[in-house]
Amino acid sequence: MAQEGHNGSPEPSSVTPYEEALDALSSLITRRTRVGDVNMEERFNVLYKYLKMLDLEEAISNMKIIHVAGTKGKGSTCTFTESILRNWGFRTGLFTSPHLIDIKERFRLDGVEICEEKFLAYFWWCYLRLKEKTDDNVPMPTFFHFLALLAFKIFAAEQVDVSIMEVGLGGKYDATNLVPTPIVCGITSLGYDHMEILGNTLGEIAGEKAGIFKHQIPAFTVPQPDEAMNVLREKASQLNVPLQVVTPLDPKLLNGLRLGLEGEHQYINAGLAVALCSTWLKMNEHPEDLHLKQIQHTLPEHFIQGLTTASLQGRAQIVPDQFINNEISNELVFFLDGAHSPESMEACARWFSPAIKDQDQILFHQKPDNSNFSNQVAKIHHDETVQKKSAQILLFNCMSERDPQLLLPPLMKTCADNGVYFKKALFVPGLSVYHKVGSHALAPAASNVDLSWQLSLQKVWENLMQGNQGKSNNAASEELNMEISTSNCEYSAVFSSLPLVIKWLRDTVQQNQSTRFQVLVTGSLHLVGDVLKLIKK
Repeated sequence: MAQEGHNGSPEPSSVTPYEEALDALSSLITRRTRVGDVNMEERFNVLYKYLKMLDLEEAISNMKIIHVAGTKGKGSTCTFTESILRNWGFRTGLFTSPHLIDIKERFRLDGVEICEEKFLAYFWWCYLRLKEKTDDNVPMPTFFHFLALLAFKIFAAEQVDVSIMEVGLGGKYDATNLVPTPIVCGITSLGYDHMEILGNTLGEIAGEKAGIFKHQIPAFTVPQPDEAMNVLREKASQLNVPLQVVTPLDPKLLNGLRLGLEGEHQYINAGLAVALCSTWLKMNEHPEDLHLKQIQHTLPEHFIQGLTTASLQGRAQIVPDQFINNEISNELVFFLDGAHSPESMEACARWFSPAIKDQDQILFHQKPDNSNFSNQVAKIHHDETVQKKSAQILLFNCMSERDPQLLLPPLMKTCADNGVYFKKALFVPGLSVYHKVGSHALAPAASNVDLSWQLSLQKVWENLMQGNQGKSNNAASEELNMEISTSNCEYSAVFSSLPLVIKWLRDTVQQNQSTRFQVLVTGSLHLVGDVLKLIKK
């Protein structure tokens, strides 16, 4: 597309076709907050009009869908489920949210994010048709509503055998709940999150999640607090839904292998995924008779392969910094986990604490896969690294709707219980502009960034640390140069931008070559995605 230059002559646009699509998508992001005077039911019902405009009514009713809601572990459960059925030989479609780096991550075909060519074709097919048929009475769908409609279009057109749909928020009024008759539904672990929308009690939250239950369609959940479980059972009873509670997967069933996703809590998600897959296979008249009771004692090979090869960015992910590190020196390593609820923060800490010790073994005591790498160099390197000390840094941000008084204490306490103490906590605003998507939509570096929320987070952390004085070892923090931070306190610092944090970390590593730095990035999937964008450039 050409545009006129200042002198009136046409000049080529610097915007790529992909960026043009992302700009169009960004126009659907509403400026209002997620809460307010919006009638959720009315907004949901409009989705059926969009389905009609896109001629998707028949297609969606014929899709063989696995629908998953919950507070924690939705993405992991869906990832395990997709991996198992793909390894079984089925063509899979997976819709998840949010994305970390690129919007295409939300749409996966056979385990791989959709290619740009297909994304653009399906995007413009949906966008232009809706643009033509909507009006003031039925305006264009909002951002997430459009993405869910796009997922249904992609999976229908690609003729996948199974569509695994992760609920975005809640359940009852979520855009994915357009599914009329899924094959099976799953509810992952429930907890307190998005309370401004879903309710202030576990019972109210469970009621929203149970909104995905459909008449007589089998459903599975994991062990829940009584308040939540009672509501799930009541909602299931009203719809004649056979609801079963699944126990965590027994690690012995993996024949000595490990789950593809790290963390003890993943055995809960894996157990749910096994139940969902075995039911889907059974309901689709697969010749092999799969009973849950039988699977509790032995797992088919395809299940083991799917569970042990599953991968998901931003959950218990370890990324050495390539800018600093070379083949035999890993001085700066990022440990990324998008935990953002009290329970998931505790799970994150339970993963991080042993992971930093395991990582020392993996990074420093394994010989790199390089034929030119001599044993002599390995010995020298081993002698050096044995003397190295390590420093743990926390890099944190969370949405202002969340309560840091509920998030930070379980993280700090669980780490401390495992002998891990942070030398410094760094608080920083997000990099992404929330009314735009795409790599060209990063916030510009600005000196007048509002840091009031980050300063509030810092205050919570400082109070926690002062309450735990004498229990931690923060001697190393005195040696760190914090000149480029906006607000430096004894145990923490606030930075005005994420690129400044990455620069400070890299400079600090160079200045402290006797120390290896292990950075836990958590509190927000948006923060995790932003860090990945910067360190993978």
